[in-house]
Amino acid sequence: MSNWYDLLQHVEPLEDLPLDPDLVQSLESDWSALAGCDIPPMHFYTPTFKSCRTSELTDCGSKTWPAVSVTGGDCKLQCDHCRAAILKPMIPARTPEELWRVVNGIVEDGGRGMLLTGGSNRRNEVEYDAYYATIRRIKDTFPDFRIAMHTALVDDDVALSMEQAGIDAAMMDVIGSQDTITQVYHLRRSVDDFEATLESLVKTRMKVVPHIVIGLHYGRLLGEWNALEMLGRHLPDAVVLVVVMPFYASENRPFVTPDTESVGRFFMDARKALPETPLLLGCARPPGIARQQIDAYAVMAGLNGIAHPSDGMVELAARLDRRVRVTPACCSIAVGDEVMAVAGDSAGIELDLEAVLAQERRRRELARVSVTGPGGIRVVARAGAFTAGSDGCRGG
Repeated sequence: MSNWYDLLQHVEPLEDLPLDPDLVQSLESDWSALAGCDIPPMHFYTPTFKSCRTSELTDCGSKTWPAVSVTGGDCKLQCDHCRAAILKPMIPARTPEELWRVVNGIVEDGGRGMLLTGGSNRRNEVEYDAYYATIRRIKDTFPDFRIAMHTALVDDDVALSMEQAGIDAAMMDVIGSQDTITQVYHLRRSVDDFEATLESLVKTRMKVVPHIVIGLHYGRLLGEWNALEMLGRHLPDAVVLVVVMPFYASENRPFVTPDTESVGRFFMDARKALPETPLLLGCARPPGIARQQIDAYAVMAGLNGIAHPSDGMVELAARLDRRVRVTPACCSIAVGDEVMAVAGDSAGIELDLEAVLAQERRRRELARVSVTGPGGIRVVARAGAFTAGSDGCRGG
């Protein structure tokens, strides 16, 4: 096989993508060192609280795994990177009774689970106390309904309350820089508080799926490596890596798009620091070329999964001889549902990699065929998207 940088030129969506040759070579060298090891499959998740469609994966619907906020679009912190914008499109459930009605509607629509979150108070705590009895009622009534919860900062007692309510997967942001906590989050809490929360959560029976927001300090990488060390001391079930999206920021506190080469090198460091822990690239990351670069580095760094993969990533994984599975679920709830942390090989739909490559070749051939449409306009024929159940995949 040719070197990886040359191989990238054979993946049509990536052939003109600017990537760092030295970083690609480093990623290839690290991968070569794994020869003979049991390499886990590459999971491509298609979360449904956003739309997802590429030439390789089709939209998986909009109701299977919705996000629900107990505060609607309100958040006291108004962190500089988000300013509560991420909450606004979520389903509001401002009272326990409303949460019960919302979940019944989700179940009636065929939903399998939800992300439960909400805006924080000024101590970076989501005030869930009034909801625990309703969450327990939901789990008792719909035992197969999965709930991933954004916990924010908690202590042992709060973590135990979440476990007893029946939460399947607990999520939190792990921040390793005091400057970031103070300046970006506007928060009078310490790095130690974030590590203590992580410690409290891993003591429970919940699946613990912390997030590292890469570039959280106004687009610069600052405390991410310290966060990795914290995770190494309190090993979770999986880690979700996301990349800050600067378009949520205000004009007077702007963010830059994180340097994608630095992001790729952090992926490599994370893989080395947590070799046995599933690493997932979450759906939050910058759009456009930066997103393609980030996704390509994630595949080459050996991450275990990507939510909302960019065009070409399925083929790239196939060309790197990785087994590929597609799961229509939020990447974090998938861990809570024992998709990756315990029974990853049995989850989702496994794609026949030779069929993926053959279909891409057919798609390109068809794309080169031009016909003349009405009025003399040239029309380029395009092949259909790759869909589960076609001749390129088999049930998992």
